[in-house]
Amino acid sequence: MQDQNQTRITFTLNATDGKARTGVISTPRGQIRTPAFMPVGTAATVKAMMPESVAATGADILLGNTYHLMLRPTAERIDRLGGLHTFMNWDKPILTDSGGFQVMSLAGLRKLTEKGVTFKSHIDGSKHELTPERSMEIQRLLGSDIVMCFDECPALPADRDRIADSMRLSMRWAARSKEAFGDRPGHALFGIMQGGLERDLREESAEALKQIGFDGYAVGGLAVGEGQAAMFDCLDFAPGFLPEAKPRYLMGVGKPDDIVGAVKRGIDMMDCVLPSRSGRTGQVFTRHGVLNIKNARHQDDPRPLDEACTCPACRNYSRAYLHHVFRAQEMISGMLLTWHNLHYFQEIMQGMRDAIAAGTFAEWETAFHAGRAQGDIDPL
Repeated sequence: MQDQNQTRITFTLNATDGKARTGVISTPRGQIRTPAFMPVGTAATVKAMMPESVAATGADILLGNTYHLMLRPTAERIDRLGGLHTFMNWDKPILTDSGGFQVMSLAGLRKLTEKGVTFKSHIDGSKHELTPERSMEIQRLLGSDIVMCFDECPALPADRDRIADSMRLSMRWAARSKEAFGDRPGHALFGIMQGGLERDLREESAEALKQIGFDGYAVGGLAVGEGQAAMFDCLDFAPGFLPEAKPRYLMGVGKPDDIVGAVKRGIDMMDCVLPSRSGRTGQVFTRHGVLNIKNARHQDDPRPLDEACTCPACRNYSRAYLHHVFRAQEMISGMLLTWHNLHYFQEIMQGMRDAIAAGTFAEWETAFHAGRAQGDIDPL
């Protein structure tokens, strides 16, 4: 439901419990309840899912990918066809990343300069240039509601000098992104904090971003190989450097226990390909931990994946059937398992929102970890 009268994107903090927060990001295309998990729609689709099915899982917002969409079908084509929302039949908010991370991880030969990055497409080898200005232009053509600054993200581990140089380059690019973004009522621009695992560099980055001024702030450069303990150590201090009155987004996270640990440390938004990618490879997340549908123990099991789950995979199909269609490489396997995983991730978010509002987050977290530690139900 759209509120056409609203021209600004605003954030209302409704309750806190320790560092955990719950609130609402209000946009012209609808409200985003926080903490929010954003399914990833890389190429203008959440793989194996219809948009209305994604909405049915409880998702308030999707993530689209600037790098992939600029290469195919191109931002200009999407713009001519009415923008990304119309193109992919999703009328709720969309956040687009800047393309920086994919250039680092996917592109062929690339050259980094003060101006930006030139790279070869992983699809056909064609040459492209991505700068803060071009990233803002692409995201404007896509029509996303929340736009991310163009940044550079070194893989960890990296030496301190490399991390510091990269962070300062990203801060200069953040200022250029803000200038190129301009004044766009109804659209928000988020800055991205960098600085690796170094407390002083994270603080320096946060100060630079606050000087520029953004509608929201992301913690970037984590979940890139450093491990959960190191990520949590960084999240113990990094979110606190960012403005309390603005949304905080942890990019590219993660597993269920990563998400819960991030919210516990003050994060409001997350995204990850994990629930959809795992669904296509037979990995199923449940309140009792992770199971592999390809395992032979499921082939004669008439029970659902999770007896307490209300998703279509659990409501209407047995483990035996889901095992069969996965083994037979039928498309319905990826569809049902992805739906289940996304449903479960959104159930976690709703559980945390309710617990924070009630002031019972610690008890909810204890029960969450205890349930997952039980492991899957015993085989028949």
